[in-house]
Amino acid sequence: PRSATASVLPIIERAAARVPVQLPESMERDVEAAPLALFVRLTPEDDERVGAQIRSRVAAHVSHPAGEGGALVSVLVGGSATPVLRRRDLRAERHEAHMLAAALGLPDGELETTLEGEDALLALLDLARGRPDVELEWPDDSARTRLSGSVSNLVIRVRTAIEWFGVEGEADVDGERVKLAHILAAIRAGKRFVRVGPRRFAKIEADLRAKLERVADVVFETRGGALAVAAGGGDALEALAEGDAELRADAAWRRIRARLNDPSPPEPVVPRELEGTLRDYQRAGFSWLARLASIESGAILADDMGLGKTLQALALLLHRSGEGPALVVTPTSVSDNWLREASRFAPTLRMRLHRGAGRHAAIEREPPGPNDVLVASYDVVALDAESLSGIELATLVLDEAQWIKNPEAQRSKAVSGLSARVRVALTGTPLENRLSELWSIVSTVHPGLLGPWEHFRRRFAVPIERDGDPDRLRALAALVRPYLLRRTKEVVAPELPPRIELVRDVELSTAERKLYDAEREAALLALADADESKRFQVLASITRLRELACDSELVVPGAGLPSSKLAALIELVGELESAGRRVLVFSQFVRLLHRAAALLDARKTSYLMLDGSTPAAERQKRVERFMQGEATVFLLSLKAGGTGLNLTAADHVVHLDPWWNPAVEDQASDRAHRIGQDKPVTIVRLVAKGTIEEHVLAMHESKRALSRGVLDGAELAGTLSASELVSLIRVGALEAAPKRKRRAG
Repeated sequence: PRSATASVLPIIERAAARVPVQLPESMERDVEAAPLALFVRLTPEDDERVGAQIRSRVAAHVSHPAGEGGALVSVLVGGSATPVLRRRDLRAERHEAHMLAAALGLPDGELETTLEGEDALLALLDLARGRPDVELEWPDDSARTRLSGSVSNLVIRVRTAIEWFGVEGEADVDGERVKLAHILAAIRAGKRFVRVGPRRFAKIEADLRAKLERVADVVFETRGGALAVAAGGGDALEALAEGDAELRADAAWRRIRARLNDPSPPEPVVPRELEGTLRDYQRAGFSWLARLASIESGAILADDMGLGKTLQALALLLHRSGEGPALVVTPTSVSDNWLREASRFAPTLRMRLHRGAGRHAAIEREPPGPNDVLVASYDVVALDAESLSGIELATLVLDEAQWIKNPEAQRSKAVSGLSARVRVALTGTPLENRLSELWSIVSTVHPGLLGPWEHFRRRFAVPIERDGDPDRLRALAALVRPYLLRRTKEVVAPELPPRIELVRDVELSTAERKLYDAEREAALLALADADESKRFQVLASITRLRELACDSELVVPGAGLPSSKLAALIELVGELESAGRRVLVFSQFVRLLHRAAALLDARKTSYLMLDGSTPAAERQKRVERFMQGEATVFLLSLKAGGTGLNLTAADHVVHLDPWWNPAVEDQASDRAHRIGQDKPVTIVRLVAKGTIEEHVLAMHESKRALSRGVLDGAELAGTLSASELVSLIRVGALEAAPKRKRRAG
């Protein structure tokens, strides 16, 4: 070759690119072996995409796609004007190129691909950074994207602000400072790299990223754009400071965190003024409440229904009675119960019922002070928000706190506006349908722990409810767990008799079935293109179907069709009455209860009834009459009778119509299955076969999983859109209903 003319070599090269070329022995001796030198050519295609190709460099300015092209290549070397032939080992090139592609994380080991998005390119740059032997070639320096080391030397400053603690910080990247806000924005976007300048990025290493994930959960952006954190979120910042950051905090932060982190705080003493003996778990609950109160931290006591949350709260009110006045906010139907329980267990507290026309004059005449406990309903607090917010409360207790699960409701806003050093929520159902309910309660008793709604929605609600993200679910559970205490009956009250749950199927009559099916078909026709704008129309149709599954008279008065559901109830009541049993009957539909009452009158079965129209004083009288044995059956509306009642004289509970949320039904059932019950309790759900009631019952497990996911760390399912609600009306979904224990009707 060295003696051949320059014009011959290009001919040989072109031929070798198409077919194998056999050189004469005289030329073969002068063919050089091409070096195996692979590199990656990166070519920006647009703002979001970069082409990546692995190539083989045959000479200084000569390269080919790895493993492709001819085996013989003519090149100029050493500044000579005479070209030479070099032989490429194509098989070796392909093998080494595929190995390199896999090492650089190229999709499916492809030797030529397009990297979609910033992170894909940065991931390749990061892997190449660990391979000094890998050369990256850009078309020019202006197009080059650089990875400038890793985020390190974080400095975080925490200082007292008006509502929360303000947070600032920055990290070092090759001598330049990157703001903490930018790093957290990258973390929340799921990125492993943070931008530090034009086309310059830094890697957030895995260990640091895991800690910053926790910080991103608790540090939120205020309306003014600044970063903030509640004291309860300090665990994440302190974990970050263990080797990965320097935490500089003011005295207020250090003081609160020191109290929170005290490994052996003094055990609170149960007040001597408390009448009665606390069970072990109740004493532990009081101690937990008192310890959090000592650092003025909010708390949610979420024990099962019937485990004595009121008693534990009364012990706390006694414990803090000298600190200043307290306010207990309850549903209207429960207010009198607090007065009775206080007179029994905490007679030294001065309970003052804040309701009626003279309530404002009473406070003006005698402003509440230490040892005073105002008791007001949520509705009254909403009406008196301005005047009550002017009282400096030592303790605020929110009973049945699920009443503030809607953050947009006036009662929720009014309660949040009260001035209280310590806030405690009592609820057996802190989470019923959506995570927004938990956010509303937590944000009321522990402002800032979960951040503003938009922060919480992005970090938790959307990934958990929409995407079923188990990592986000575990992160949320870990965040709220220090401030939420939940004990179940099975664990803390094993002496309670068993609770048996049964489903009793009800077959609709032929006439009822025709009416139900006609309504269902009409609803499907009207809602064929339903979207979120028709959500209320969908719910109205579902309500009509639920009513038809119970009694056609609720939808078509005068239809004259006997109710198969009520017939099943009367048959069941007859069985229970003859066996000497006593029963609670719950329904969402008050008119259905009145229809049941007429049938009980006809068979001369003694009964009492309680619904939303029952006056508060009469409500308690009827409870006492039932407990004293005056009636076999107690008819109760689910809304009015599901909370605040002790009805352990009953050993059977019947749900006439399944409600969307099993927690509400369980709460109602716990009127009988609670401390003081000495008989097994049987819960019976009457379900009309082949109706929407079966769909509702099938949803119960997913709703329970939603609650368990936060309280116990289990998995959960999301909420329903309008189109999903329409699907409940369709017959086909019945096949998806899970198997469950049944008793034939």
